[in-house]
Amino acid sequence: MHTRHAPAEAGTEASRSRGASPPTTVDPPRARRAGRRVSLRARLRRDWQLLAMVAPGFVILLVFSYVPILGNVIAFQDYNPYLGDNPLEAFLQSNWIGFGQFQLLFEDPAFWDAFRNTLAITAFQLVFFFPLPIVLAVALHNLLSSRLRGLIQTVVYLPHFFSWVLVVSFFVAMFGGAGLLAQTMREAGMEPWQIMTNPDTFIILVTAEAVWKDVGWGTIIFLAALSTIDQNLREAAAADGAGRWRRLWHITLPGLRPVIVLLLILRLGDALSVGFEQFLLQREAVGRQASEVLDTFVYHFSIATGNYGYGSAAGLFKAVIGLCLILAANKVAHMLGERGIYSRS
Repeated sequence: MHTRHAPAEAGTEASRSRGASPPTTVDPPRARRAGRRVSLRARLRRDWQLLAMVAPGFVILLVFSYVPILGNVIAFQDYNPYLGDNPLEAFLQSNWIGFGQFQLLFEDPAFWDAFRNTLAITAFQLVFFFPLPIVLAVALHNLLSSRLRGLIQTVVYLPHFFSWVLVVSFFVAMFGGAGLLAQTMREAGMEPWQIMTNPDTFIILVTAEAVWKDVGWGTIIFLAALSTIDQNLREAAAADGAGRWRRLWHITLPGLRPVIVLLLILRLGDALSVGFEQFLLQREAVGRQASEVLDTFVYHFSIATGNYGYGSAAGLFKAVIGLCLILAANKVAHMLGERGIYSRS
C-alpha cells in the first residue's frame, strides 16, 4: 500500500517544488448565482423600500423640471393663450412662425443689455464669491475648538434660510439713505454714501448680498470633502517639516480639487441664472440699465406683457448657452485629469 501511493506523493512534491498553486474549489451554487443576472421583478421586490423613498422626489422632478420643457415649443409660435377653451387648444391653434421670435429677440437692444449684465455679474461672482466657501471651510476645519466651530457654522448658515425680501430689507436698513450707516455719517458731519441707489456699484452690492446669504451654506460640501482627506497625510507632512501653507497647498487643495471642479462646472451651467427676486426688488432703485438680467427681462418683456413666445425664446436661448458652458467646462476638466460631471465616452 505504501509503495502504491509513492508515485502520487512524489508527483505532488514535484509540483510543489515547481511552484504550482494548490487546486481551488468553487461552490457550484454560488458560481451559478454570480453568473446569473437578477431579474427586474426580483430587484423591484428587493429594493421597493428605497424606491418608495425616491418616488416623491422623482415625481417632483418630473412635474416641475421635465414636463415644462415641452412648453419651449411656443418659442417657435405666435402663441395666444386666449385661443380655444384650454391651453392645449391654444397651442394647437397658434400660428407657427419658426425662428421669428429669435430674430426679434436678437434685434432687441434691451435683451443684449440684460445679457451683458448677466455675464458681468456671473464673472464677478465667480472671482469674488465662489472661492469664499472654500476659504471658510478650510478655516473652520482648522479650528481646534469644536464648540467655537459649531457656533460659527450656525451663525453663517442662518442667512441662507432668509428670503431675498428679508435680505434686501436688511441691507436697506443698514446701508440705505435712512439706514444706520447713513445716520452715523451724518452725525459725524460727512456726506452719506449712496450704496443702495448707485448703479455703478450695483454689481458689488448684489455680490455682497449673495455672500452674506449663501457663503455659509456653500461651505457644507467643502467641509464634507475635507473630512475625507486622510489625516495621516497631514501628520506625515508635518513630521517632515512642512508648514501650514505647504500642507494646504500640497494636501488640502488637491483633496478638494475634484469637488471644486464639479461645483465650478455646475455653477457655469447655471451661470445665466443669477437670480430673480434679488434683482426685481432693487430694479427701481438703480434703474433698468444696471439691474436688468435675463430672468427679469423674461418677466418684464414676456410675462408682464403676455408675449409668452418671446419669453420662451429668451429662456430657450439661455438654456442652450448654459448647456454649451457645461460641455465646455467638462471638456476642460477632462483635459486637466478630472472626472467632471460625467466621464469620457
